[in-house]
Amino acid sequence: MSSCFVRTVLGAKPLAAAAIFVATCAVLVAGCGGGGSGSAGGSSPLANPAASSTQAVPGTSVTAATVGEKIFMDRSLSSSGQMSCASCHDPATGHASPFSTAVAFGGPNLDQPGTRSPPSLRYLRFNTSFFLAADGTPTGGFDWDGRAASLADQARRPFLSANEMANADVADVIAKVAAASYAAEFKALFGADIFANPDTAFDRVVFALERYQRESEEFAPFTSKFDYFTAGKAAFNAQEARGLALFNRADKGNCAACHPSTKASNAPGALFTDFTFDSLGVPRNMAIAANADPSFFDMGLCGPTRTDLAGRSDLCGAFKVPSLRNVALRHRFFHNGQFDSLEQVVRFYVRRDTSPQEWYPIDPATGQPDAYNDLPPQSRGNVNVTEVPYNKKAGEQPYLDESEIQDLVAFLKTLSDGYTP
Repeated sequence: MSSCFVRTVLGAKPLAAAAIFVATCAVLVAGCGGGGSGSAGGSSPLANPAASSTQAVPGTSVTAATVGEKIFMDRSLSSSGQMSCASCHDPATGHASPFSTAVAFGGPNLDQPGTRSPPSLRYLRFNTSFFLAADGTPTGGFDWDGRAASLADQARRPFLSANEMANADVADVIAKVAAASYAAEFKALFGADIFANPDTAFDRVVFALERYQRESEEFAPFTSKFDYFTAGKAAFNAQEARGLALFNRADKGNCAACHPSTKASNAPGALFTDFTFDSLGVPRNMAIAANADPSFFDMGLCGPTRTDLAGRSDLCGAFKVPSLRNVALRHRFFHNGQFDSLEQVVRFYVRRDTSPQEWYPIDPATGQPDAYNDLPPQSRGNVNVTEVPYNKKAGEQPYLDESEIQDLVAFLKTLSDGYTP
């Protein structure tokens, strides 16, 4: 039983009632303005204590986080000399992909396609390492398949991946760091002889990247219109308020079942993810080069990139539930970047099964839509068809009409950081 399902059954009705109440109150207060810009903006309207920082080099302001920021922005650490961490995790898009293409292209000549859309790095400091909950629900972990145990672990692979920064090995990465403008700061932090041991130095590189993501307000600013609204410092307009109610209602959008809109226990505000996984049957994206091979399937938790759960056929097709903060700033959606607008995404959620011909190609053998075609036939039974809004049949009316879809999208736009009241 998924945690999304547990929340839907046990908690959604009170949440929906609360949403309708606050939405109605919001309309009564004069207020307007759109979402944010994606930048951190000013200070958060919420009580957002700074993360504890690592010790600075005596007599300086140099910390692991400040060096980590320089590493994050450094294009020279790639084989092409043109790709940094920020290339795929742009602050302007909420530290998500800035590309119009479904995947990023890396390698020495920036012509090697990836297989997944780069995810957002925002608000991941509140995530945990991967675990199976008491009821068996897969939870936590970093990357689309949760294989990385920490932010530091997540940072390792891009440096060495052939379709990302594409360094030959760890020693190649460290040689570049040793030649960087901040090499002296790196040595002051981690020891004068740190570059003599590439493996240890690489551990410090990813440690610094993790500290930057944990300590910088950029990665968890809580400066959206939604944050100002919950702090009583801004009001939603009528459409945004209707969208919030639809988001929370278990008999309409039911988005809050997996993207809770209430304050998380370990954060200053709502995170809009429960850090679990779900199998949604997203259509196969033929713009991804790997998908030209009909035998290739990206099945998330059970492989092929992640290998430790290969035997768990019941988890095939499940990918991480991302935070919806800054979702309106993204250019591509879902793990395979299949959709390029928020409106498309919401329509897919509510019309996936009521109008499958909108989303899937026709199977010549049956003359019917080849539903859930990005999974092999034996894994299609894992797709979520039990929760609202997925539990409809072909030809039935979806839970949201087009006007309600636009209302929901208007609300989602209030989750962008950088709002100015």
